[in-house]
Amino acid sequence: MHPSSPATRAVTLEGVTRTYDGEQPVVALAGVDIDFRRGTFTAVMGPSGSGKSTLLHCAAGLDRPTSGRVRIGETDLSSLSEKDLTVLRRARVGFVFQAFNLVPALTVEQNIMLPSRLARSAPDPRWVAEVVERVGLGTRLSHRPSELSGGQQQRVAIARALVSRPEVIFCDEPTGALDTQTAAEVLTLLRAVVDDAGQTVIMAALARTRELSLLRLVGVTRGQIKRMIHAEQAGLLGVALAIGGAIAAVTLSSVVNAVTGERVPYVPLLGWVTIVAGTVTLALVAVLLPIGRVLRVSPVRGIGLRE
Repeated sequence: MHPSSPATRAVTLEGVTRTYDGEQPVVALAGVDIDFRRGTFTAVMGPSGSGKSTLLHCAAGLDRPTSGRVRIGETDLSSLSEKDLTVLRRARVGFVFQAFNLVPALTVEQNIMLPSRLARSAPDPRWVAEVVERVGLGTRLSHRPSELSGGQQQRVAIARALVSRPEVIFCDEPTGALDTQTAAEVLTLLRAVVDDAGQTVIMAALARTRELSLLRLVGVTRGQIKRMIHAEQAGLLGVALAIGGAIAAVTLSSVVNAVTGERVPYVPLLGWVTIVAGTVTLALVAVLLPIGRVLRVSPVRGIGLRE
């Protein structure tokens, strides 16, 4: 994991554990240390029961960890009372649930504005209009949730999370109940929130999908962060292996030729073998498609995970 300065950290977890009591206590998180930088889109991935949702709930202040510290920006959540924690969540955190959690009796517009009403605040009307336009719900503001498709309801949930301009948006498997096309649209919207508005998105996801154009992947298994993969680093690893092998082979060939006066044909051959191996490694570890800041990193399945 790249070290980051406090000013660039949106969320920080230090030694976070979460154990649920019972006849057989369940350890959901076991000593998690991780920070999420501002203006990034992070997917927390792992199998069911690995602690993804618990991680998000603790990071967002929806659940208190058994031990350890959680910070949003420079604010230590463990130092806050329940009242202060509620105020912080309203002002600085957005949360998108898999089940949408919309109020059936309210219209789309009323659902979007509900957090602001509860906080007795008045968001900038221009920003509200921009959010509504961004999620494509301009013609649906007077509709109720029952009149919307699953994808449209999820868009309402995202708009509700965006309208207060939160520092961090947490999404707990937001595409889990959606079809592939609708899921792709929702993920594209979340990606745009990061790229265009510079906000921070942390999303729990059960499985990798082709629509996940993310800059970072975090593998979670048995409640612990097992490995963090930076797509840029993964790509550079393959490139370095290929180029390094070629340089080493050419250099070795020149040295052998200078010392013995004879050309050794198999040394350049080793260089070509290394180049091929590096290229294959690059393809297997990460397929990088630079389109602006978007990188496709779905081929890293299995690295850092024990499913």
